[in-house]
Order: sequence, then structure tokens, then C-alpha cells
Amino acid sequence: MPQINITRHIEALIFSSVQSITVQEILLALNAVFETEHIEQQVFESLDHIQEKYNHEDFAIELVNLNKGYQFLTKKDYHETVNQLQLHRSKKKLSQAAMETLAIIAYRQPITKLEIEQIRGVNSDYSVQRLLEKELISIDGKAETPGRPILYSTSGIFMDYFGLNHINQLPQLKDIAKEENTVGENVD
Repeated sequence: MPQINITRHIEALIFSSVQSITVQEILLALNAVFETEHIEQQVFESLDHIQEKYNHEDFAIELVNLNKGYQFLTKKDYHETVNQLQLHRSKKKLSQAAMETLAIIAYRQPITKLEIEQIRGVNSDYSVQRLLEKELISIDGKAETPGRPILYSTSGIFMDYFGLNHINQLPQLKDIAKEENTVGENVD
């Protein structure tokens, strides 16, 4: 088998792998497909060739050796651009329930899950867990009430996400309340 074919197959293996792929995994895949024994040295030569190819300035990605394996990663020059995409995507993935929960936490922090659920009127386990996973909220200690429930507050990532320097920069509820959202008559 010509060297270029092995190199292209190795490149495809690395590209399709979610995490770093080891030389042993590459050898196993190549041996299974081609039913032949590939020399480890040949794989290392192909990896060097791929690494050299992607070091060229025409490519936004590079082949990196990490955790005893190989993975394609974005070059450092493009990290901010990719980060913006990730921020944009993570913004879109917050459900209505998560946004409601986040708003309650932002305006009432530190707050317990029970207090959140009393305000929302529904179980908020999933929303709180999702917000913790996205690191938009954090655990801020325990309340001094019986049972010592966990207190939740917004995180530094929340502040970055919404472009705030201080929690006082959140819009005041009176500024965002609409007349059509009120019930009953206004009595002065």
C-alpha cells in the first residue's frame, strides 16, 4: 500500500475522532481494514507528514499530540472566533424554563431551590442542573435555615455572558414590566 493512502486514512481517523486517538488505535483500525500488519514507524512518519501539512498558515487547524494521542485542534489565532460561536450556541440552548430560573436567581440571589420553585410554581431540578452545567450559576454556600439547603447565585460566566460588571447593572424589574402584563385595575 502506498504511503499516501495510509496518511489519508490516518488523517480521516484523527478527524473523525471526538477525543485524541493513540497510535495503537490507529494501527488497530488500519490492520482491520487492510488485513495487513502496518509498521508503527510508518504510522509515525504519516503523523509527521500530517503535522507538517497543517502547520502551514493556510490551515486554521493543527495536529496536536496530547494525552498520548493525536487530535485536530483550532490554532490559537482562531480561539476567540471559535469561542464566540460556542457562546452564541450556548445562549440558544437555554430553554424558557432555564431562562426563568436564571432570572429568578439573578434577581433574588443567593436563593435556595425551594424558593425558586415557590416563585415558578413548578419543579426546577432540571433547570438548576442545566444552569450549573453551563456554569451560569454557582453554589454559594448553605442557608442558615433548617436542613441547610444549598444557596445559588449567578457566576462570573453569567456576568461575562450578559456583559455586566456588577449585578446592579441588571435592568430593574419596574423598567421591564409591561402594563399589559398586569392583572386588575391600577389603583393610585
